[in-house]
Amino acid sequence: MAQQSTERRWPRKFSDRLTASLPGTGDVVRMLLESRRIARERGQPLRASAHQIPVARPSVLPRAESGQTAVTWVGHATYIIQIGGLTVLTDPVWSRRIPGVPARVTPPGLDWAALPRIDAVVISHNHYDHLDAPTIRRLPRDTPILVPAKLARWFRRRRFTDVTELDWWESRTIGPVSFDFVPAHHWSRRGLTDTCRTLWGGWVLTGPQSRVYFAGDTAYGHWFRQIAGRYPGIDLALMPVGAYEPFWFMRTMHVNPEKAVRATIECGATRMAPMHWGTFLLSVEPLLEPMEKATKAWADAGRPREDLWDLAVGETRTI
Repeated sequence: MAQQSTERRWPRKFSDRLTASLPGTGDVVRMLLESRRIARERGQPLRASAHQIPVARPSVLPRAESGQTAVTWVGHATYIIQIGGLTVLTDPVWSRRIPGVPARVTPPGLDWAALPRIDAVVISHNHYDHLDAPTIRRLPRDTPILVPAKLARWFRRRRFTDVTELDWWESRTIGPVSFDFVPAHHWSRRGLTDTCRTLWGGWVLTGPQSRVYFAGDTAYGHWFRQIAGRYPGIDLALMPVGAYEPFWFMRTMHVNPEKAVRATIECGATRMAPMHWGTFLLSVEPLLEPMEKATKAWADAGRPREDLWDLAVGETRTI
C-alpha cells in the first residue's frame, strides 16, 4: 500500500466519496420535531439510566504483556490500544463537554495523568465528538498523528510536528505496526461552510500477532466486505452501536446495533467491541438500548457470547 508523500494535491471537497445524500434542511427540522415528541412521550431525560452503565475506572492502565494486544474503552469512540509494543489512542475525547450536546453521562475510563507515553493517535474524522481540541492540546507536540486527507493542517496549526494524512487504502508504519486508513460510510464537517472538505474513514492496525479494526463513525454499506478482502483475519472490530434514532434520519451516517453486528461479520472480525454509546447523548434511543440490541443481534447471528466484548467504561481486555 502507498506511503504518504511529502506533497499532496487533494480535491477541494470529498463529496464524491459520499455513499448516500446528506439530510436536507427539511429532514433536520423533521428530525428535531420528532425527537422532541419522543422525549415528551417518554417523560424522563435520557441520562436518567446513566448510573446503570458499567464503569470501572482503574487508577493505573493495565499493560499488555509481550505477544498480547490490549484494548481499553475510555468512552464514546476513544480506545487505548496496546499493540506491537505501541500505545495508540483512537479519536481521543477526555472533555466533559463537546459543542452542541449535553455533558457526558459517564466519566473517561482512565484519568489523563494515568496514560503512558502515546506512540500514535488515529483520527477518523473531524466531528466534535471524535476530534476534541481541548484533549488534543494535552498531547506532546511530537506525538505521531494519523489523520484523513486534508486534516493535517488543523494539527499543524497547533504545532504538531509529526502528522500524516492519508487517503483511503493508504498506510503508515510505526515500529512493527501498520496503520491503514480505510473507507467508512460517513461525512465530515466542523463549521458551517466546510462540509466534506476533509475525508473520513476507519483504521486497521496490524501488529506482529493481531489485527484490530477501528471503524470510527459509519453507516452500513459495501465497504465492510472490501475491508475483509484486503485485511483478512481481523481479530477485533471496534464498532459503533449508538446514535441511531430516529433511524430514517441517522441511517445514512450511523449503524444501529443490528447493522453493527452485520458489519462486523462482513468485515471478517472474530470479535466485536461496541463503542459510540453511553457517553454523549447524540440521539433519542434509550441510553441502554444499544447494548441490549447488540447483545441480542450477536446471539441471533449465532456468534459466541465471549466474542462480544461489552466493556465497562475503563475496562481492558486482551487478545
